[in-house]
Amino acid sequence: MKRVVFDSFPNGRRKALHMSFDDGRVHDRRLVALFNDHGIRGTFFLNSGFLDNDGYLRSDEVAELFRGHEVGAHSVTHPCLPQLPNERIIEEILEDRRALERLVGYVVRGHSYPGCDHNDRLIAMLPMLGIAYARTCEQRSDFMLPADVYRWPMSCHQSRALPRAEEFLRVPPQWGLQLFYVMGHSYEFELGWDDIEAFCKLMGGREDIWYATNIEIADYLHAMRAIHVSADGDILTNPTAQPVWCSLWENGKPVDTLAIEAGQTVHINS
Repeated sequence: MKRVVFDSFPNGRRKALHMSFDDGRVHDRRLVALFNDHGIRGTFFLNSGFLDNDGYLRSDEVAELFRGHEVGAHSVTHPCLPQLPNERIIEEILEDRRALERLVGYVVRGHSYPGCDHNDRLIAMLPMLGIAYARTCEQRSDFMLPADVYRWPMSCHQSRALPRAEEFLRVPPQWGLQLFYVMGHSYEFELGWDDIEAFCKLMGGREDIWYATNIEIADYLHAMRAIHVSADGDILTNPTAQPVWCSLWENGKPVDTLAIEAGQTVHINS
């Protein structure tokens, strides 16, 4: 009898790479060009109140610059959000979303905590403010998926991306889903661009890696965790609007990869 294991990203890949950068400084231009050259995608969290200021991106370049990537919210003015009253938190997040959405033309659903500061009160407010996930600066030693998308940790800061990339590539695919999440600020590369260029050459253009934005990963995890499974484990229903991939195992080893399409019900042992 076959059994299902949810151990696959889109198209059966076991590994995903995501790059996350904050603040919207002019150095994003060079970084995005580098990512585009190597097929790497990222999420760029912007403070809308800083755009058009010295050293920051222009409002009129945001949509085209980040085409194919994701723009996320980072608050209007980069305050310590947990120190603000609820009304100010709402204003900082909603006004940032509103301004960014006018620039990019899609719904902005991701958030990065300014200064990495967050608490339970702030996190409880985010779903009501239209935020689907939020990134922290906490670091984990493995490449496992986040248990809580509102406390999303990173794999490493950009300064350690290259050695950790080599570690990530050594992880055997049979270990299941692995996510390499790098966080940083593009202006920090002014100290030297060599390592990130080497990183992109090493990590870009690989068939075994899903290059995804943060919201794509968040939506995929939501869909994967929403699959309805029968008591016997052989009937699967996907109630979401996107396909989900999984492996079929028999006699202790994978024998096939299955895509459960949006709205589809499949019977795996009939």
